[in-house]
Amino acid sequence: MRVLIACEFSGIVREAFRARGHDAWSCDLLPSEIPGPHIQDNVLRHLGYEWDLVIAHPPCTDLAVSGARYFEQKRKDGRQQTSVDFFMAFTRLKYKWAIENPVGIMSRLYRKPDQIIQPWQFGHGETKATCLWLKGLPLLQPTNIVEGRKPRVHREPPGPDRWKNRSRMYEGIADAMAEQWGEVAICG
Repeated sequence: MRVLIACEFSGIVREAFRARGHDAWSCDLLPSEIPGPHIQDNVLRHLGYEWDLVIAHPPCTDLAVSGARYFEQKRKDGRQQTSVDFFMAFTRLKYKWAIENPVGIMSRLYRKPDQIIQPWQFGHGETKATCLWLKGLPLLQPTNIVEGRKPRVHREPPGPDRWKNRSRMYEGIADAMAEQWGEVAICG
C-alpha cells in the first residue's frame, strides 16, 4: 500500500508503516529526522499522486485553542485563513485519509472530529488531547492503556525547538495507526 504522511519531519509515522511492509513516504518543508523516503517540499504539490492512504498533520499554530488569544490578530493578517485552507485541502482527497490536530477551531469551521485520543491510551503516560478526522478509516482503538497523566508536552520549556518537540507523534500512536489503518486501507 502507498501511504503519504503529510507534514511529518520526524519520520515516526512513516517508519511505523514501513515496518509493516508499506510503501510509506513522509513529506514536509523540513528534512526528515529519521533517514528514509521523504519528500522535502510543499505537500500540496504531491497530493495528486496515487496514494492509498494519506495521514496529515497540518500545522496547528493558527488553529489550536492554545493560541486562541491570538485568533483576532491571525484573522486580520490572514494567517488563520491560510491554515484553515491548508487543513481543508486534505478533506477533499479521494483517498482514505486521517487528519490529526489538537483541539481547535476546525471542530467549528469544518466538523467535530471523529475521535479524540490521548497518548496514555497507547503506552505513553502523558496527556495530549489529539483530534482525528477520518475518511474511510475506523476509529483508532487503544492498544496499551497506562497509568500516568503528565502534561509533558504542555510544559515543554521555551526554546527554538519547542514547537518541534510538541509536534512529534508518539510512537505508540504511530504503531496503532500502521497496524489498524494499514490493514483497512489494503482491504477496502
